[in-house]
Amino acid sequence: MVKEKACIRCKTIYEGEKCPNCDETGSSDSFKGEAYIFNPEKSIIANKMKVVGKGRFAIKTR
Repeated sequence: MVKEKACIRCKTIYEGEKCPNCDETGSSDSFKGEAYIFNPEKSIIANKMKVVGKGRFAIKTR
């Protein structure tokens, strides 16, 4: 079973070697909270998190 990681730069939650969103290899195995963004243009939470795309994001990375 592969453990999920969160990208340090864009906070995308993913499995694998590098972030599929920004191709960053720096990741954190320890993150708190998840936010599912479906419509980033109208989402207040996406605006506060500075997220521009759809997906699953960590609220806080360590």
